[in-house]
Amino acid sequence: MSKKEQLINDIQNLLNTYDGIHKTDINPALLEFMDEKTLISIIDSLLDQKENSKESDMEWLEQFKKHDN
Repeated sequence: MSKKEQLINDIQNLLNTYDGIHKTDINPALLEFMDEKTLISIIDSLLDQKENSKESDMEWLEQFKKHDN
C-alpha cells in the first residue's frame, strides 16, 4: 500500500470513529487527486475536531460533577 493509499485509509478510519454515524466508505478516486500534504491536513483537521468534541464533552460532564457537591 502506498503512503497516499494509507492516508486515504486513515481518513476513512477516522470518519468511522464517530459514534452514531453510519459507516463511511470513501471512493479512493475522489481523494486521489490530492497530494500527501493535503491528505495529512485533512487528517489533522479531523483529529482537531475529535479533540474539540472530547473537550466539550468533558465540560458538559463537569457540570454534573459540580451539581453533586
